[in-house]
Amino acid sequence: MSFPNPLHRPYPDDVYTGEGGEVSAWLRPDGTEAELVYKNGGACEYLATGDQTGGLYGLYRWSFGETESGPDPHFHRAITESFYVLEGTVQLYDGNDWVAARAGDFLHVPEGGLHGFRGKDHARMLLMFTPGAPREDYFETLNALGHGATMTDDERAAFMLQHDTYWV
Repeated sequence: MSFPNPLHRPYPDDVYTGEGGEVSAWLRPDGTEAELVYKNGGACEYLATGDQTGGLYGLYRWSFGETESGPDPHFHRAITESFYVLEGTVQLYDGNDWVAARAGDFLHVPEGGLHGFRGKDHARMLLMFTPGAPREDYFETLNALGHGATMTDDERAAFMLQHDTYWV
């Protein structure tokens, strides 16, 4: 006999209400070409976008180039961000300090949490946003800026607000 534990959260309400399940899974094979390749040789692969997950989350594989890159400390008001290091060393800012995170290390940043990341030497990590905000435009625009596109200061400020990014 099993007794409910009042300390455990219940499962969310059902979303799927059919009877026999459905064929709806999709696979993104390893080796699929990265959606973005950065000037320094880094890349961003769209493993699962917010559009693909019905807005639940966005999951990306981030590969750094040879030279160090990554954003300075910032925060988001509407989305969480989580980092899982796959290979190499990634410097993660946890709101207090830059911490050297290695393969297997995980950092979760709630809404409003200060964070940043930096990597080099082809380090790789998973980057997840919840809910699944449309981060692809953010990544693609920053990539274009790295390849010669320009923005005025006012355009950049509006772009950051549109993408829930607040620099400190």
